[in-house]
Amino acid sequence: MVKVLTELPQTQRLLNIMRALRDPETGCPWDRKQTYETIVPYTLEEAYEVADAIEQGDYEELHGELGDLLFQVVFYAQIGQEEGRFDFESIAQKMADKLEMRHPHVFGEQEYTSDDELKRKWERQKQLEREQKRLERTKKNSKNISLLDDLPINFPSLSIAQKIQKRVGRHGFDWPDVNGVIAKIEEEVAELKQAIDNQDKANMEEELGDLLFAVVNLSRHLEFDAESALRKANRKFELRFRELERILSERNKSLSDSSLEQLESAWQQAKQHLKGNSDE
Repeated sequence: MVKVLTELPQTQRLLNIMRALRDPETGCPWDRKQTYETIVPYTLEEAYEVADAIEQGDYEELHGELGDLLFQVVFYAQIGQEEGRFDFESIAQKMADKLEMRHPHVFGEQEYTSDDELKRKWERQKQLEREQKRLERTKKNSKNISLLDDLPINFPSLSIAQKIQKRVGRHGFDWPDVNGVIAKIEEEVAELKQAIDNQDKANMEEELGDLLFAVVNLSRHLEFDAESALRKANRKFELRFRELERILSERNKSLSDSSLEQLESAWQQAKQHLKGNSDE
């Protein structure tokens, strides 16, 4: 049995626990067989659970979820250390170096006169870092490079769409104002309707994707995060639907034996009831 000293600083204690879990002889069989790739789904799940706790305003739950997310970083760090690639200390160092470099107005002598100027300098610094990465990749690979080379392919589709649009927009490939984006959405709706009229399934999917991409662009122009906006919409629908179920139950009705008119009535009542509670 491996003993982990509890009087250690908690970060070191956690690192020791992770090392013990991965021990080839005495560690946990499940933890020992994990790789970078196999724990990615858990990392994504934990990140979403952090976001959910914040949106619910459940800060006690957030406390625990942040620990779960930290454990994911520790897991990757342990695997990296075993392979001689990196460890927790080097990860922290790389992050600290990056933060200092991106905040010369805090850790250096550079000053800024407005929030807009600070944002521009922040984006410019990130762009310089990406260009440096592309140059390094070009030295290893002679293929043509692109502004989109280093986008994270495993991001949720809404998030990656917004990142693509933001990236190309900074280089001038963008609508000058929100009106152009709205016109594009209307154009995509018309094209989707045409595909539906033609009963062309493949084209329907393509046009639906174009419409979603255009709506994400609207979110970006309005300075909202598309992924966060949709999560809030999902949550709002869930609350309203649960209230609708409660209302139907009071009427001794169920979804299956309710008419469309009855469902619409219950839905509107649910909306008003929840709106009334939120105003209190």
